[in-house]
Amino acid sequence: MIRMELKVYNANGTEKGSVKLPEFSTAYRPDLIKRAVISLQALFRQPYGAAPRAGMRQSAELSRKRRDYRGSYGKGISRVPRKIMLRRGSQMTMVGAVAPGTVGGRRAHAPKAERIWDKKINVKERRQAILSAIAASLNKETVTERGHKIPENYPFAVSEEFENIQKTRDAVAALNKLGFEKELERASVKKIRAGHGKARGRPYKTKKSLLVIVSKNCKLKDALENVTGVDVARLDELNAQLLAPGTHAGRAVLFTESAVKDWNEKKLYV
Repeated sequence: MIRMELKVYNANGTEKGSVKLPEFSTAYRPDLIKRAVISLQALFRQPYGAAPRAGMRQSAELSRKRRDYRGSYGKGISRVPRKIMLRRGSQMTMVGAVAPGTVGGRRAHAPKAERIWDKKINVKERRQAILSAIAASLNKETVTERGHKIPENYPFAVSEEFENIQKTRDAVAALNKLGFEKELERASVKKIRAGHGKARGRPYKTKKSLLVIVSKNCKLKDALENVTGVDVARLDELNAQLLAPGTHAGRAVLFTESAVKDWNEKKLYV
């Protein structure tokens, strides 16, 4: 058990004190983080499936008996279900239907719309995954390996006044003074997506940047909403997907001083 102490800086980048994080296990469990993220992603999967009668709307009943009218006895053809395309007297022109190997037939094992995509995870595992992801985010080497460009004094916290910022330009200026200027520049670069996604309403790919953790609903969330890659989340709504996007732990985080104090009081996830 390790209890880390974070330095506290104000919005101008000046040090004003320190604050201690609550005690929690710092074991890095990438397997557990991956399970928690995939469990969250599964909740947003769109159910899909074939229509119940797809490929089976034709009348393809065919008799194999010798004396039955509309039969295939003596025709020298396989026992595939067939539908009649043309009739001349008692002679029928038939083509295969309904069977999976025929044109317009049903699929052998079509996807079912009623399938449940949820993937369950135990409550204790989910909490441990969140703590493990936080521990990875507070490790400077892990964050750097993930590609974030962080200041030399990382990790640290920011003072309570930061939550009261209401304008985007003020919030971005404060992050620049705290040393995240290169990180914001890195995330602002858009990449054209490869493949057909360009034609399906998602032509660009953007990178995940800083995660700001606050103690309550505040105007800062609206101020940073349009800053590419930056997310703002309350302490009590943290999850593995926010802390480890794409199952990759080590996202750069910035705690506010009031969020750390609330964490010490409420003992969340511990």
